[in-house]
Amino acid sequence: MSLTNLFATRTEGMKASEIRELLKLLDQPEIISFAGGIPDPALFPREAFARAMARAVSAEAAGTTLQYAPSEGYLPLRRWIVGYMATLGIACTPENVLITAGSQQALDYLGKLFVDPSDTALVGWPTYLGALGAFNAYQPRYDRLDPAANRGPAEIAADAEAAGGRVKFAYLSADFANPTGVTMDLAEREAVLDMAETLDIAVIEDAAYQALRYSGTAYPPLLAIEIARKGDLEACRTIYCGSFSKTLAPGLRVGWVVAAKPVIGQMVLMKQAADLQTATLNQVVTAEVAEELFDEHVAMLRKVYGARLQAMLASLERHMPKGVSWTRPEGGMFIWVHLPEGEDGAKLLERALATEKVAFVPGNAFFADGSNRNTLRLNFSMSDEATIDAGIQRLARVMDAAGIR
Repeated sequence: MSLTNLFATRTEGMKASEIRELLKLLDQPEIISFAGGIPDPALFPREAFARAMARAVSAEAAGTTLQYAPSEGYLPLRRWIVGYMATLGIACTPENVLITAGSQQALDYLGKLFVDPSDTALVGWPTYLGALGAFNAYQPRYDRLDPAANRGPAEIAADAEAAGGRVKFAYLSADFANPTGVTMDLAEREAVLDMAETLDIAVIEDAAYQALRYSGTAYPPLLAIEIARKGDLEACRTIYCGSFSKTLAPGLRVGWVVAAKPVIGQMVLMKQAADLQTATLNQVVTAEVAEELFDEHVAMLRKVYGARLQAMLASLERHMPKGVSWTRPEGGMFIWVHLPEGEDGAKLLERALATEKVAFVPGNAFFADGSNRNTLRLNFSMSDEATIDAGIQRLARVMDAAGIR
């Protein structure tokens, strides 16, 4: 007997995450992995979490921490987020904040909130693989989000209508985007907001890496820019998705959304239907650790990861063939590599694992149409400087053996 013939058509767009599959390689000590977008566990604030967890499960606290809680989220954590958002130029209240099980859950809810089959989502080319995975279940059509391109809003809207739907949102990561590491400048952010106004669509701002800036000029989030334009968050179409995964620890699965109250209200209904709430214990512990050391801890991460970024950039400069190019991020966790035309990152990965025990993510996974196979993503946050250099040397040998010049 098989039930597969009963599966909903939406399951046809669900695919295994290439990144999640590659994470299994981390259990093999001989592999040097530049694959996952993973924070270094040696840098987790373990002692602070241990103290907070002990207090959270004490007899005095357990009646709260082990109990059901409001779907909106733990109020002290939402209040901390309100204070944090204020430092970014985003004035909000706890009623504008929803706690989610990581920002990935937020993306799933936003796909569910906005997309009817055949509607168009504007995304980067490339874009975050997890966003495509979250949106795919709702059967969107994808179009390229490129504020600098010659295609105007009217042409984008006409193409969406011809495909049987309408443009619903633009999804982007403005700071140190996954997978490219590229940051949008102020003019590009303004252009996205202008386009969204013309098309009358939502803007989903994925800010997972925003706190991890190591050099260069910091730009305000799109939501901050829009609030400055309109004077009130309630008048804004931008939806900000934040996460503690890259700053404190990913295993607790605590993220948040900041948006106008009608958006938050609808997402709360989705959360009630899906899982009732994000785990109370995880929220309480995260709130306490964030209150205790967030700024200090992030400053340490910037120093360590910044040094690893520079080590990888220097190693690429020393060892890569002349025909290979790459981005030069100012933060985040990734460098994006372009191979010569005609090369295939997936085939290169097979050779790299078999001959040199080095891993990365083939770039075509980050394109909605599976194109641009001559690209790959490298992560630098998980490896120290010596391991980074050794891994890049291995990768260079693979390229040399493959005839990449």
